Amino acid sequence: MILIARAGLATSVVTKTPSIDYLVVAGGGGGGAGLGGGGGAGGYRSDAAFSITPGVPYTVTVGGGGAGATLATTKGTSGSASVFDTTSSAGGGGGGSYNTGDGVNGGSGGGGGASPNTTEFGGTGNTPVVSPSQGNDGGEGFYGSPNYPGAGGGGHSAAGADATSTNAGVGGAGSEWPSASGTYYAGGGGGGGYLAGAAAGGTGGGGAGGSTTVGSNGTANRGGGGGGAGWGAQGQDTDGGNGGSGVVIVRYPDAYEDIDTIGGGLTYSQTTSGGYKYYTFTAGTDTIEF
Repeated sequence: MILIARAGLATSVVTKTPSIDYLVVAGGGGGGAGLGGGGGAGGYRSDAAFSITPGVPYTVTVGGGGAGATLATTKGTSGSASVFDTTSSAGGGGGGSYNTGDGVNGGSGGGGGASPNTTEFGGTGNTPVVSPSQGNDGGEGFYGSPNYPGAGGGGHSAAGADATSTNAGVGGAGSEWPSASGTYYAGGGGGGGYLAGAAAGGTGGGGAGGSTTVGSNGTANRGGGGGGAGWGAQGQDTDGGNGGSGVVIVRYPDAYEDIDTIGGGLTYSQTTSGGYKYYTFTAGTDTIEF
């Protein structure tokens, strides 16, 4: 803030913001097919009081969610990375399926599917490794009666739950941003099961698993993992849910000027709340300048 004396009074002149807070959430992973594990949440990274240089372009990229598996011989597709400047959050790992077992590594790991053919371990979260951690591991699937369930995908705040003989694993919980806002991001997808074995997705946009049905999609722009599929009533494998797309959010006190330039490749909205300007980028890639 610059103060200029004018007729004996100090008059404030609004200037460029010196720093911002930001959140970078990647796209969630797709759920596994046919007794599949839930997709892992997109990586979640944030910073407060990040110093800004006016006129310098900062890259913003919003990652898409991964597709759910449509065959029990494949895994859910991992989500895509989201970026602000040099901070990159990794896409969530896809969930394992009936014939493929293990979940995929990612920002958070995909849950393992229930498989008679291979191991059923969850994917490793926080891949690649950053500090603080961007996510957690997926849970382990369980091939056994009565429900042959898949495991939950990892979330930012918690790992995906392991499956048991009767219940699929719930998706790992995501995290709230900003504090006390009541809005959560990066929840893992719930595992699928047979009959009554499906599980809920994690808080923060994780899709629920299916019970003889398809898995639910992760929530768009929350980075939630897709739910793992159940097994169809006629004995066929069903599809995993798609992962939710990611998001990049920038905020700073509303006394400062608007962002100067936002590239046309970005889809965004601007709101003001609680003394802050929020820029929420929901798709695309380009640069912004303050």
